[in-house]
Amino acid sequence: MINRIKTNKAPKAIGAYSQGVLSNNLVFTSGQIGIVPETGELIRGNFEKEVLQVLNNVSAVLEAGGSSIKSTIKLTVFLTDLSKFKIVNDVFIEFFNEKYPARSAVEVSGLPLNANIEIEAIGETL
Repeated sequence: MINRIKTNKAPKAIGAYSQGVLSNNLVFTSGQIGIVPETGELIRGNFEKEVLQVLNNVSAVLEAGGSSIKSTIKLTVFLTDLSKFKIVNDVFIEFFNEKYPARSAVEVSGLPLNANIEIEAIGETL
């Protein structure tokens, strides 16, 4: 059985997809970018804040599906500039507090709304 996840605490889908899905005991998030849910605006001009907003959006979808950022199994990080990877890593160190999920990071030629970063996650339900 698959349940679709929808929450106001993360940006609305900007296409034909769900914010996430719950299947058995796993939550799969769609890729999240640095949109502030309350305003619908993408964070621009401060990459560190953009990364943090993306992680907050991922966390909101995970929580709406019965998981949490602490129960994240795997993250996939998409960057338009891999030279910014150190900034991503530094934010992760603070955000995850040494409880790091598995992670992949890849450079891509572009992301929705010209975002600099997009992250998708898989989390286990609590």
